[in-house]
Amino acid sequence: MNKLASIAIIILLICGGALWYFASGSLNLFVKEQIEQQGSAYTEQQVTVGQVDIKLTQGAGSIKGLTLANPANYQQKNAFSMEDVTLDINIKSLTEEPIVIDEIRIIAPRAFVEISKAGSSNYNEILDALERNLPKSDKPSKPASEEPAQEKQPEPKVRVEKIIVAGVALTVDLSQLGNKAHQVTLPEINLTKVGGEQGLPASQLGGEIIRQVLKKISKAAKEEQKQKIKDKITDKIKDKITDLFK
Repeated sequence: MNKLASIAIIILLICGGALWYFASGSLNLFVKEQIEQQGSAYTEQQVTVGQVDIKLTQGAGSIKGLTLANPANYQQKNAFSMEDVTLDINIKSLTEEPIVIDEIRIIAPRAFVEISKAGSSNYNEILDALERNLPKSDKPSKPASEEPAQEKQPEPKVRVEKIIVAGVALTVDLSQLGNKAHQVTLPEINLTKVGGEQGLPASQLGGEIIRQVLKKISKAAKEEQKQKIKDKITDKIKDKITDLFK
């Protein structure tokens, strides 16, 4: 969210009488478009959002029906999807910097990790894109030559105190390795101080959240892959021993 948008929100909160702006859905539409545009740019895959409902006066918000498309050449339509995300916004921080989101709770998302014959995965590709596209500092990722100097304004910074990802339904597809698809529900994932003490520019924060969540899921998928391959080898050894004593 740019500087002018943040100032407008603060003024509207103070004035109170102008809250018709929020009722019109303009803010929700703006946030929805920003998530889709920034998410797609950072991941290099299409990000879509079903609905955004931000209630700043209550310090609450929700995002519904968010999906992250799979890279080409993978079977599933989406690599990641979540039906419901709730936000707990620190109202007092709206007049300060960084703006603080006390908690983001991602409820029962679905993750599909497909391992290729070469040992790579769809999540590797998405994480590589995030590493390429997320700025390595507070500087904007857009080259200065593409934006007139007079239009460049510092973005407000945002910090998330806690992110809880509960009940991830993970599918690890090992079909290309001669195995099969395995389903598992992951333990709760907890992330803290996303954006650091100083916060991140608002347009970068979403990409950083995606990066950290997908890294956790990718790590869990690798552990599941190792365990299933180990189990398959163990079963083969048991079968051979059984055949010897027939």
